[in-house]
Amino acid sequence: MNPILSVQNLSKSYASGFQALKRVNLDIHRGEILALLGPNGAGKTTLISIICGIVTPSEGAVTVDGHDIGRDYRITRSLIGLVPQELTTDAFETVWDTVCFSRGLFGKAPNPALIEQILKDLSLWDKRDNKIITLSGGMKRRLLIAKALSHEPQILFLDEPTAGVDVSLRRDMWQLVRKLQQSGVTIILTTHYIEEAQEMADRIGVINKGEIVLVEKKDELMRKLGKKQLTLHLPEALAAIPAGLEAYALTLSEDGQELCCTYDALDDKVNVPDLLNALIAAGVRFNDIQTTQSSLEDIFVDLVERAS
Repeated sequence: MNPILSVQNLSKSYASGFQALKRVNLDIHRGEILALLGPNGAGKTTLISIICGIVTPSEGAVTVDGHDIGRDYRITRSLIGLVPQELTTDAFETVWDTVCFSRGLFGKAPNPALIEQILKDLSLWDKRDNKIITLSGGMKRRLLIAKALSHEPQILFLDEPTAGVDVSLRRDMWQLVRKLQQSGVTIILTTHYIEEAQEMADRIGVINKGEIVLVEKKDELMRKLGKKQLTLHLPEALAAIPAGLEAYALTLSEDGQELCCTYDALDDKVNVPDLLNALIAAGVRFNDIQTTQSSLEDIFVDLVERAS
């Protein structure tokens, strides 16, 4: 299946010499949710701005549903909805008017029923006649999403959509995003909330210093790069790790009452039953076992540190 969005060897350099993007390659599948993670200044917003036609690339190509963003600008832009980080709206327009105006910008015929449904989905219907200046920050964030959806895009970019939004509103937005995906919309999400990516995304992309570090299915990423830790709580303190257990790379806590084994999730050298049998054979007794696995946040931090 052809990707709905394809980025090939995309680079962006500024007159100052700063290179924001370095030969980025990325294919996005129709109907997926891709979470793009990266520290501040990694190139996330630059990448989105180029795809949306706001910034001109230095080299490379981007196609949207088979159309080149340069040659077929009007077509590609009409296929994309963008929710930017900044809350930039005309403060004295009403909610209804600004969403209808956004639809008209793309040459779409008026569709009051669609606008009504979008506002209801975003809990903005009761505010439809309010001037934007009267809205709270969270409501303004919802309004940006309504404006982006007004022309019925096939691809939706959400650039930090829940920044500064309370937890309940964030969960409302997650539900909306899932509903959009179910209707066939492809969604690219940038976020600093790692739990947001872990909750919603089908695939995770990590960008750092203008380069794509990896793009991987979320579950596969967790399986490949996740680390597990086995902790054994001992009834009696050990002075040292018994001989013969070197193969398991065990560590002993300072008080001698915990033995830990940290290993990659796919490491077939660590067999937990074999480890426990080896401990028993070495005369090590334990009264409790605890296992933990690294989160997506742990993996992200590790990847960024390795790429730096």
